[in-house]
Amino acid sequence: MISLRNIVLLLLSITVVAPIVLYTDRLSTFNSPSTKQEFIEDVTAFSLSATDSGHLNLLPQETSNVLKEPAGFVYTEDSTKTKNLPRGLRFRESREHAFARVLYTTTEEDQAQRDNPIKQVTDGIRHERQGGSIYEKGDSTSENVSGEDVIDANDNDGKLTKSDQVSDQESPIKATKQEQPAMETSSNVNENGPILSNRQNEQMPSDAFVHRLKDQLIQAKVYLSLPAIKANPHLIRELRLRVKEVTRTLGDASNDSELPRNANERVKAMEQSLMKGKQIQDDCAAFVKKLRAMIHSTEEQLRAHKKQTLLLTQLTAKTLPRGLHCLPLRLTTEYYYSNSSQKQFPNQEKLEDPQLYHYAIFSDNILATAVVVNSVTANAEDASKHVFHIVTDKLNHAAMRMWFLVNPPGKATIQVQNIEDFTWLNSSYSPVLKQLNSPDMIDYYFKAHRASSDSNLKYRNPKYLSILNHLRFYLPEIFPKLNKVLFLDDDIVVQKDLTGLWSVDLKGNVNGAVETCGESFHRFDRYLNFSNPLIAKNFDPRACGWAYGMNIFDLVEWKRQNITEVYHNWQNLNHDRTLWKLGTLPPGLITFWKRTFPLNRSWHTLGLGYNPNVSQKDIDRAAVVHYNGNLKPWLEISIPRFRSYWTKYVNYDHVYLRECNINP
Repeated sequence: MISLRNIVLLLLSITVVAPIVLYTDRLSTFNSPSTKQEFIEDVTAFSLSATDSGHLNLLPQETSNVLKEPAGFVYTEDSTKTKNLPRGLRFRESREHAFARVLYTTTEEDQAQRDNPIKQVTDGIRHERQGGSIYEKGDSTSENVSGEDVIDANDNDGKLTKSDQVSDQESPIKATKQEQPAMETSSNVNENGPILSNRQNEQMPSDAFVHRLKDQLIQAKVYLSLPAIKANPHLIRELRLRVKEVTRTLGDASNDSELPRNANERVKAMEQSLMKGKQIQDDCAAFVKKLRAMIHSTEEQLRAHKKQTLLLTQLTAKTLPRGLHCLPLRLTTEYYYSNSSQKQFPNQEKLEDPQLYHYAIFSDNILATAVVVNSVTANAEDASKHVFHIVTDKLNHAAMRMWFLVNPPGKATIQVQNIEDFTWLNSSYSPVLKQLNSPDMIDYYFKAHRASSDSNLKYRNPKYLSILNHLRFYLPEIFPKLNKVLFLDDDIVVQKDLTGLWSVDLKGNVNGAVETCGESFHRFDRYLNFSNPLIAKNFDPRACGWAYGMNIFDLVEWKRQNITEVYHNWQNLNHDRTLWKLGTLPPGLITFWKRTFPLNRSWHTLGLGYNPNVSQKDIDRAAVVHYNGNLKPWLEISIPRFRSYWTKYVNYDHVYLRECNINP
């Protein structure tokens, strides 16, 4: 009897004590990552098995078993609730983040998100145009364009992207990757607008929220144009109000930090209105059709704006700023009021000395010419050996002389000539002068509105009507006693001593210039009409072009090879502009064909007047930097990055510049 009682007590002890021991052992190992993860799996599996609605599904396992976030729903652990749990069941709080449990819902809404109509449209247009779409990288349209049928382009990659569906209760921030702590998916709003946590902010672009607002505007404008939505006046009014609110919120913001504090509320309100629109109009085909029409309409508007921008840029480049118009008037007045004894330049005996370094500058821009002279003398080892021959027109002759009389370039020698004094330069001798004075040519320049192609706009500049632009083809006639002349444009800046150019062996060539065939559009076929048999027979379309602006000319070889006559012959052949359009580079390429010696590229760097991406290394090593293009450094439209190279040689405290209000 006693033994039976002992057996019963032993079994009872095992039955009671064993579960306690096993449970205690389970708790002792719970804090390990693997055990904790198993527990999470058990809990989530139990929750899903207990739900029979069919809306909760596990995601495919990728990098971890943590469930993905749905359309913005994030459920974080409430720290107040865990305080009431037994101590052994409390989760240790991580130093980096709090544990979050995220559920994912698979609904019709997610299916629509996968079948993104905006992506369908943009992908279809991209395939149709094979890369020819006007929405290339970097292009964007303004949000403030009037009309409901205007669409916005995504500035990030040129594609239109549909906004993710956002919960009305939670912050509209996209879910992070599965392996990221859920704490990183939460969002906050500071004084400047919506921000992400530090780790999430490192991975999300700084303008992600701005793009989301723009995507919402796209959807709203599409819905506003659909017939089913138009039949609902209440929703139309609501969507229009949301469009105004979001547009006002966006403003000119380009980064999330520039958005106001109410950006999140605007997103939530817009999402609610968009969901109402989706419930009424769920036909993706109608959405896609309207979106295509809007994209095509926007492309046409963008083309028109680009054409207008090109025209206005050309107009600005031709326009003389008020200060530069005032300066010659002020100088001309001073010149004619001054004594005749004060109108002579010193050292005139050096003008024909072939042992010195001679420069030719043909310009009617006084300030630009002054910068060229100042930059040369400032970087010259011995300025007394440098002689500047400046030729200008009758209108600016007195002003140009007065400037250099008041501002002599140190020990250098200056000569200022009037092109009207070159009596040998007339229409009987010069074909180009005869052509420029013809009614047909004048009509071509001044009737630019008749242009059939924008590509002709750059040639329709009145500066080409000035013979100053073509005077570079008559250097031996202007300087009959000189052996070599360095020709400089008035839109260059010299950064180093140039005396080494006179010792360069041109190997029997007439012209020494830097070649510019690094790009395809700097080859001969860019400037000459190779559909003309005369051009195709005599020249190579892939031949390397070169740059005017800094050219060393051997005048001895020039006269020996009779280059001026070669130039005249080609000008006569081009009387109807069928060989090339206008300008001086095309006839220069023809005239000096196989007579040009390529200089080292470090002598001359171009592009500062049109290309903001000119290499800083190229600029620093260049002896001459050239502002070729429309964005001249003396214009307000100049590229700010390059302006200082020019302004450093202008004394803006000069009395004439102050009186004419010329500022840096």
